[in-house]
Amino acid sequence: MQRTQPFEEILTALAEQDDELDGLLAGLDEPGWARPSRCDGWSISDVVLHLAQTAEMTVASAEGRFDTVTASFGNQVAPAGATVDDLAGRAVAADRGRPGPEVYQRWQAASTAQAKALGACEAGTRLPWVAGDMSAISLATTRLAEVWIHTGDVAAGLGRDLVPGDRLRPIARLAWRTIPYAFKRAGRPLSGSVALTLTAPDGTTWEFTPDGPAATTVTGPALDFCLVAARRIPPSATALTATGADADVVLDLVRTFA
Repeated sequence: MQRTQPFEEILTALAEQDDELDGLLAGLDEPGWARPSRCDGWSISDVVLHLAQTAEMTVASAEGRFDTVTASFGNQVAPAGATVDDLAGRAVAADRGRPGPEVYQRWQAASTAQAKALGACEAGTRLPWVAGDMSAISLATTRLAEVWIHTGDVAAGLGRDLVPGDRLRPIARLAWRTIPYAFKRAGRPLSGSVALTLTAPDGTTWEFTPDGPAATTVTGPALDFCLVAARRIPPSATALTATGADADVVLDLVRTFA
């Protein structure tokens, strides 16, 4: 069974991902903040606002204030059947319109507070989140995945290329571990365990394997797998292949977020 990376490594990876995003944002002028991102319908400012809001939610979770914060998320009552994406969109719309530097400062403060709040937790501490309670290390990994996704959204909006690295490993592992949740969320039965054999950015192999035989196996570039799980590219546009019982749907359902 694949071992969990130490909590400290996940927190370090999250800090490094924040730094990469900060490097893209520092010095942006207002036209830069207004540029469309890769995230459909959101400007770069919207993306950073969303990250600030969700970092603030993480702090609230670690401090026992999660229910209070989520009750006012977006400052409006969500309609019946609203998805997590709907709620995020409504929250951004409610706070949209601030100058870019103000949004930037809010995100910096929220990210710093998030690092401190998560760092004060034990790895196994149960914390509430959108899809239910999870361990602190799982929430930190979820935050790493989200910041990585949105760093790519910002980079695309700015026409900048990013170099993938080892931070993809815990993101890929998160997507792999939550495959049963992804199937349940979609109302689809999962035939059995899934194994991954991914090519890392440095050319080495990352394997994520269940305890017993795998019913389905996914192979290909780790970057492709993470982008598919992030819903940023379709599986058909990648070099990924899936074989086995759920080969026809596993790449359509895998995801890194609720």
